[in-house]
Amino acid sequence: MYAIFGNPVSHSKSPLMHNYFFKKSGIKECYGRYKLEDGSKIIEKFKNLKLKGANVTVPHKEWAYKLCDEVKGIAKEIKAVNTLLLENNKIIGYNTDAPGFKEAIKEFDYKKPLIIGAGGTAKAISLVLKNPTILNRSKNRFEYFEKKGLKTYTWDNINEFDFDLIINTTSAGLSEEVLPTPKEIIEKLFKNAKFCVDVIYGKETLFLKEAKKYNLLFKTGLDMLVYQGVLAMELFLNKKLNKKEVADIYFEILR
Repeated sequence: MYAIFGNPVSHSKSPLMHNYFFKKSGIKECYGRYKLEDGSKIIEKFKNLKLKGANVTVPHKEWAYKLCDEVKGIAKEIKAVNTLLLENNKIIGYNTDAPGFKEAIKEFDYKKPLIIGAGGTAKAISLVLKNPTILNRSKNRFEYFEKKGLKTYTWDNINEFDFDLIINTTSAGLSEEVLPTPKEIIEKLFKNAKFCVDVIYGKETLFLKEAKKYNLLFKTGLDMLVYQGVLAMELFLNKKLNKKEVADIYFEILR
C-alpha cells in the first residue's frame, strides 16, 4: 500500500493518478491519502500503516526530510522530501519535484531562463535549470541564490529582458486575477520569450492568458504534478518506466 501525507490532503490528485496507473497496468496495489496534522509523526504513521512508499505534500516535506533514516539525491540540497520509500527496513527520503519539473520541460530548447519568485519552489527549480536568473518583488530572499552565484533582480532594478523561458513560481493568480510582476515587466519579458511555465494548475491564470497573446509554448503545474508522479512511481516500483507512456496515463485521468 502507498499513500500521500499532507494537511490539507483532500484536494490531492495523487491517489486518482496512481490508482488509475495501477489499474491500467494490472498492478495489484492501492494508494490512499492521510491527513496528518502533526508532521513530526510522519515516520511513525508511515510504519503504523505498513506502507511500502508514500508521497508528502505541504506542510510536511521538511519534517519528512528531518525524520527519515536517510536522504538521497537532490533532496539533500533542497532539504525537503516529497517521496518516502521503504528500502531494506529503512525509510529513505527523495525529492521528485525538481527532477519532475526538469522532465516536464524537456522539450523546451531554452538558453536563458528567468524564475519569478524566490521561495521554496524557486529554490528547487533553480537547481535543475541552466544558470537561471531570479526576479522577485524585493531582495530579502536573495541570499540563497546569490550564494550560488546566480543573478538576481527586483522589480525596480531589472534591466534585461532577453530571457527565452519565463517561470512563475509565485502564487499570483491562484485566487485573484493578478500577474506575478507589474504588467509592463511581463510584457517586456514575453516579447522576447519562447516558453513559459506557471506552477499553478487547475485554472488559466492571467500570466498564462498573457503568454497566449504572445504565442508562447507553455506548461503548467499539472505537467509538474504528472512528472513528479512518474518519477515517484519509478521509485515505488524500483524500475525505469517509459516516462512518456506513464505521463500519458496520468494525463488521461486528470484532463
